Amino acid sequence: MVERARKTANFRLVIVKGKAYVETYTKAFQSRDTFTLWGILQLLRRYPGRIPDLDLMFDCVDWPVVLRNAYCAPDAPAPPPLPEVNIKSWEPQLKDLEEGNGRIKWSDREPYAYWKGNPTVAPTRQDLMKCNVSEGQEWNARVFAQDWIKEQQEGYKQSDLASQCRDRFKIYIEGSAWSVSEKYILACDSVTLIVTPKYYDFYTRGLMPLHHYWPINDHDKCRSIKFAVDWGNSHKKKAKAMGRAASKFIQDELKLDYVYDYMFHLLNQYSKLLRYQPTVPPEAVEYCAERLACAEEGPARKFMEESLVQSPKETSPCTLPPSYDPSSLNDVLQKKENSILQVESWQRAYWENQTKQS
Repeated sequence: MVERARKTANFRLVIVKGKAYVETYTKAFQSRDTFTLWGILQLLRRYPGRIPDLDLMFDCVDWPVVLRNAYCAPDAPAPPPLPEVNIKSWEPQLKDLEEGNGRIKWSDREPYAYWKGNPTVAPTRQDLMKCNVSEGQEWNARVFAQDWIKEQQEGYKQSDLASQCRDRFKIYIEGSAWSVSEKYILACDSVTLIVTPKYYDFYTRGLMPLHHYWPINDHDKCRSIKFAVDWGNSHKKKAKAMGRAASKFIQDELKLDYVYDYMFHLLNQYSKLLRYQPTVPPEAVEYCAERLACAEEGPARKFMEESLVQSPKETSPCTLPPSYDPSSLNDVLQKKENSILQVESWQRAYWENQTKQS
């Protein structure tokens, strides 16, 4: 199973006796491989001697490469494993986002839904671009295509995340798969409008519609967005509370301590699935934090210095909670489904009323 993932992997990571070894296949886009490894190395420094021997392949591209329909038949092979981690210079960014929220009060923000990103990576994003003002129709959305080449040339001056909390509503929409932008959008105190997702980050199953975010119908985006914004501007107190609940969730539940503990438990559980003893590949190179950081300069070096684990953690990782009782899990899922159905009912009534008035 692990070997089959090599076909699309950028690199292989093997951990043996607490040391990390990397066999590189192809260079990843930008610095994705570098900071993925950096996060793993910090985990090893944080909990020395507590990470089991592991053998993992990492694919750092946007699009999914493990397709469900290839493994559905009774005689189909098992799919390659898919560990999921969150690697970021997160603590300084989280503080910046919290400070950015205080610059403009929710009531003083632009009363529209904002999105900026690369629309070329997915048909659903190209469809979203139709929700700008067009043919005399106001959809309450302000959506923009991000020119990453221009941004890079200008030093990303227009991409500062803490300065983008200027609108009452912000749209989250997936690209090739889930987008790393989701946690930044949720942290903005704005009402997050989540277009029906197909993929999940490690924390998003904990989000509740109508409490943390407003669900947007992927097949009727523009009308869905217009109704959401009209509702929020007409129910300002509830909308403001929804935006605040989302940013509080990010600040409280995505503390770096929890992210590392999630990684710790994920990798420990993954290790239990291995039916062989990992060994160091002949072409692999040992990596440590000092080696990785010394090879970098500029912003990458700065991010590494900010996020370097200085010493082992004195306390143990959080205890892995027991699995959900099936009945209580079903209650949560049903509550989510009912909230989405409620929004769809409100939206139908809204547009029926619009039709009558016209």
